[in-house]
Amino acid sequence: MPHPPSVVESVLDAIGNTPVIQLRHVVPEGYANVYLKLESLNPTGSYKDRMAKPLIDEGIRRGDLKPGMTVVEASGGSTGSSLAFVCAAKGYKFHVISSNAFAKEKLRTMGVFGATVELIDSPTGHVTKDLIPSMVKRSMELAEDDRYYWTDQFKNRAAYIGYAEMANELVAQFPTGIDAFCSTVGTAGMAMGVARVLKPKWPGIHIVVCEPASSPALTKGTPGSHHVEGVGIGYCPPLLDSGLYDEVRAISEQEGRKMCSRLAAEEALLVGTSTGLNVVAAIALARELGPGKTVVTVACDTGLKYLNGDLFA
Repeated sequence: MPHPPSVVESVLDAIGNTPVIQLRHVVPEGYANVYLKLESLNPTGSYKDRMAKPLIDEGIRRGDLKPGMTVVEASGGSTGSSLAFVCAAKGYKFHVISSNAFAKEKLRTMGVFGATVELIDSPTGHVTKDLIPSMVKRSMELAEDDRYYWTDQFKNRAAYIGYAEMANELVAQFPTGIDAFCSTVGTAGMAMGVARVLKPKWPGIHIVVCEPASSPALTKGTPGSHHVEGVGIGYCPPLLDSGLYDEVRAISEQEGRKMCSRLAAEEALLVGTSTGLNVVAAIALARELGPGKTVVTVACDTGLKYLNGDLFA
């Protein structure tokens, strides 16, 4: 008999404990087994819920975030949605700096949770090398006012707390071990938070971090324009620790987008663009490792956040 769903005291207790599913149709015969951790099943549909809660909790614990203050952050939408959700649950105001480059669904979600949404215009509607830095600069300007508390997601190591829980779930879900783990990176908090747990547990695990090939800031040092939300920020994220990963790969955005459609049609999994890139990278690793090995990657968020855009057009 399966375990019944938990009864929780707070909606914040519904974060985490996500299942893993094996991809059986998009992975060719003779490849390693590929598994996808369904972080899209978190309350706001994103693994960023895991990060947002400790960012707020640690600010409160240190005394930096006091009652009546407004939380501020720069976000493409998933972190913003998660912070708006956590702030609503804990009774804090939230001011987010975002852009028209990101999905309307995310922008609306933040507003529905009560956030003040301030947009910086992207003339092309894409993530350019200057967009994220300009969003961060604006959040820093607001944080100079002592009525604001800046969570600073790009440098805040409290993110590791939430992602360590995710890694511990993977350890329990794969008692015989994982051979390779891969993920696209934005802040790199998830990839590094998971690697901090998995590397000591399984020293032979191959950790791969990925970025959009159209903005190869990590692989070639040349950031560019892309439309993969939440990743490829245009520079090396401060949380990225070269001692915790083995390789960095650039993945085709076009292939990632095609994979999103395949995952929906062939695996009945509705996911966002960064997940498509993750799965493309995981399948490449599965081909290299061969049968009998285990590759794990992450469904970063739900494809429901992208239905108004061109992902599934």
